[in-house]
Amino acid sequence: MNGGRVARGTAEEEFDEFYALAYPRLVRQLYAMTGDLPEAQDVVQEAFIRAWGRRGIFTSDGSQEAWIRTTAWRLAVSRFRRLRRGVQLMQRQHDQRHIEGPSPERVALVEALRTLPKKQRSAVVLHHLCDLSVEQISAETGWPAGSIRVWLVRGRLSLARHFSSLPDQEVDHVR
Repeated sequence: MNGGRVARGTAEEEFDEFYALAYPRLVRQLYAMTGDLPEAQDVVQEAFIRAWGRRGIFTSDGSQEAWIRTTAWRLAVSRFRRLRRGVQLMQRQHDQRHIEGPSPERVALVEALRTLPKKQRSAVVLHHLCDLSVEQISAETGWPAGSIRVWLVRGRLSLARHFSSLPDQEVDHVR
């Protein structure tokens, strides 16, 4: 140690020099192979990270560049396969499931809830839709239990006024 600094060995220095010279060339090569510059940069960088642990066993005959190029190409292919597989799974999942749109009742309820102030709306949803007690809501949100009770009463009254003001046809959907 020299004044708290660690002396670097020749393998690290040689690897740094190799990286500085080979990285741009390898990125260009992988870009040509993948057609995607950010992907090429990522896989070459990942290959260099993997090579760092092997830096002492590389020879200066050019095999290290071939090893990094091969590793980067394998990483790119592996990423492409995972991406393609993910797209296939999403397509299959999407094709197999038909999701119904929201019912008129749900749309009416959401519209009515939107008319409430935020804390009233949260209290009503947590209490009536999530089946939480006033104490559970208080513990979860940090709001005083008394305030929650007031917001519930006010929220229910506002919802009742909202639904009583709707034409009879629309109210029948919500019942």
